[in-house]
Amino acid sequence: MIRAFFITVLKVLWRIRFVADNNIFQIRRFYMAATMSSSEKLTEERGRKRTPVGVEAHGIKEARRVYWNLTPPELYEEVARRGEGVISDHGALVVDTGEHTGRAARDKAIVREPSCADRVFWGEVNKEISEDRFNALRDRMMDYTRGRDLFVQDAFAGADPRYRLPVRVISELAWHSLFARTMFINDPAARHRPEFTIINLPGFRADPTRDGTRSPTFILINFSQRLVLIGGTSYAGETKKSVFSILNYLLPQRGVMSMHCSANVGADGDVAIFFGLSGTGKTTLSADPERLLIGDDEHGWSDEGVFNFEGGCYAKVIRLSPEAEPDIYRTTRMFSTILENVAFDPETRALDLDNVSKTENTRAAYPLTSIPNIVPEAHAGHPKNIIMLTADAFGVLPPVARLTPEQAMYHFLSGYTAKVAGTEKGVKEPEATFSTCFGAPFMVLHPGVYADLLGKRIEEHRAHCWLVNTGWSGGPYGEGQRMKIAHTRAMIRAILTGALAQVETRPDPVFGVGVPVSCPDVPQEVLTPRNTWRDQTAYDRKARELAARFNENFRKYADGVSEAVRAAAPKSD
Repeated sequence: MIRAFFITVLKVLWRIRFVADNNIFQIRRFYMAATMSSSEKLTEERGRKRTPVGVEAHGIKEARRVYWNLTPPELYEEVARRGEGVISDHGALVVDTGEHTGRAARDKAIVREPSCADRVFWGEVNKEISEDRFNALRDRMMDYTRGRDLFVQDAFAGADPRYRLPVRVISELAWHSLFARTMFINDPAARHRPEFTIINLPGFRADPTRDGTRSPTFILINFSQRLVLIGGTSYAGETKKSVFSILNYLLPQRGVMSMHCSANVGADGDVAIFFGLSGTGKTTLSADPERLLIGDDEHGWSDEGVFNFEGGCYAKVIRLSPEAEPDIYRTTRMFSTILENVAFDPETRALDLDNVSKTENTRAAYPLTSIPNIVPEAHAGHPKNIIMLTADAFGVLPPVARLTPEQAMYHFLSGYTAKVAGTEKGVKEPEATFSTCFGAPFMVLHPGVYADLLGKRIEEHRAHCWLVNTGWSGGPYGEGQRMKIAHTRAMIRAILTGALAQVETRPDPVFGVGVPVSCPDVPQEVLTPRNTWRDQTAYDRKARELAARFNENFRKYADGVSEAVRAAAPKSD
């Protein structure tokens, strides 16, 4: 009894000492803060800082708190505490991106400076901004951070350690930090020293007159400072695509083909890659229950094979159904998934994935590990099949066609598709467009650099090349119908099993690609687009119109390709 009494006394004394020490610490901290100059104010740091490189290395001073590498549960708590989002009835985090529900493609610019001036393919996509204006804007952004809470994620881009890029994402929104943690690769055991930093402050808006930006929104890349500045938009995809743009600049200079594509692999190690812009089916078609997913959007193709750039997926979820896309649908009901601009019942928090009142571009960001059948190391061998996806708004391209290597180069450089509603601000319905390399907004170097790398890889590994149209059939947009996903899946399955490679093909009279005469589980009339139109004369006219657009677009690349590639052009007369 006496022993228990003394133990209790010791505990009380220890508690008194702890409180006293803590109070002394707080007094000392208050005194230090009060006596420091304004440039030396203390910043409170929380979380897990894994590197000696602090935020002051980026010019950030006097932030109120810096949260380092918080985990998803911790970030959920911060999101809830700050009112940045709500938790759905199944645990997903639902957020609203505000004015911007897609990328602000016209507000992106690259600093023209000596290290990149002769490498960047300057023009409408890669606009330039002066280094002086970048620096002035950067300094004002850093002033904006004074007294504010910031979130930092130190992660990696690139699953192959030989080409891995350490990146740091600094944001003022907790859910943006969760997005970065989800989309990039986390490896707490790896040594991390940031080689590129993205600072994303949606609350900071540029002054176009003063800063030389197009609008208050900006996405600015500086390769010499290895820094990206983002402001005036809460759309998290800007962070993801900024890192992709960086890799598209750096990796080809090391002989790695950077690609806007998804990738998966079969039981026999046969890799398939799916090129295509947002909305063409990259994510949907690569999520195959019979194959392992490598990644859904961004990859590199090195001498060793294909590897994912990311640690997560960023899928469109509008009108998502458990029958057509069960794996992706399942992620919308998981903890740690971020749902952007998805409607929900304010009382029950039940989701309405069919609601387009906010945007067509509703998105889910989720870890790759949320998909059951993935390649854990996120890299595999060389592709056996290369599939180029297009959403043809004219409704004249065949749903599937085999390409010669020259035709593959032609269509890769052309990158024909339709801008699908919602993927960029202001796009309300599909618009026919040509996006070179199936990703022009993110390709920093001359398109010929990427095309040359692709051509060499195709030749070296004898990959089969295919064009798959996930767009319209029976007429153009507004008259025809979107290709049935069941038919598209059947075509993809026939490609991947090798069955379609054994089928006879006939050249399309306008586009010259090899159209299979049959495909398992696909009605024969669907394979020939002209037969699906009620007015076949109207089809002929529309096909020639699209062919003329191909030819007009390709003029800018014609001088840099072989005669065989130029001969792959469609016939417009």
